[in-house]
Amino acid sequence: MKALKLRIQGKVQGVGYRRWFEQQALDLGLKGYVRNLTGGDVEAVLLGGEDAVLDLVNRSFSGPLHANVTAVEQMELNADQCSYTDFKLVR
Repeated sequence: MKALKLRIQGKVQGVGYRRWFEQQALDLGLKGYVRNLTGGDVEAVLLGGEDAVLDLVNRSFSGPLHANVTAVEQMELNADQCSYTDFKLVR
């Protein structure tokens, strides 16, 4: 299992990015969450198989049609300390 926290920067709020990200995570069978941050960034925590987590990290640079991702910061988390049972879009 691999766990990562992402901070996605750019034009990622008000363009359907969280909903798009949630669908990608569900399609890949990942657990965790995605939420907006004050200041315009999006934060996500991903928990799952290493290939699936890295696949979504790569996909996160594109996003939905009107998004413009400028950076994706990654922070490794201890997967054993993550207790997510599903993937949630946090409002």
